[in-house]
Amino acid sequence: MAVKKFVPVIAKFEKDGKIIPMKILWGYGREFDVDFIFDIRPRSSLKIGGQGTRYLCRIKNKDVYVYYEKPRWFVEGKEH
Repeated sequence: MAVKKFVPVIAKFEKDGKIIPMKILWGYGREFDVDFIFDIRPRSSLKIGGQGTRYLCRIKNKDVYVYYEKPRWFVEGKEH
């Protein structure tokens, strides 16, 4: 079952108001750079719900959805 995994994100705020995620901070001090952003659009997560902005990002050679649901960021994770 998928769950929302809230994560700290380092983001750049452009002068036009666009928010660009630059780095995802994961537990135990791990950090992942966002290598490329393919798509930014208002969307909800089909797996777990929520409403906000969905970013399709390339992180360590893997395509990942990162969501900004004011005021927090999350990724789709697996329940332990």
